[in-house]
Amino acid sequence: MNLGPTEMMIILVIMLLLFGGSQLPKLARSIGQAQKEFKDAMD
Repeated sequence: MNLGPTEMMIILVIMLLLFGGSQLPKLARSIGQAQKEFKDAMD
């Protein structure tokens, strides 16, 4: 699943509207951690 810059911007704006600016860093951190764990499990 390859996301281009336009799709990433749209997703970021939607997340900002849904979760607000204060919770976005915590959400991004948990998404990154989950993505790392998924990649590690695939290897």
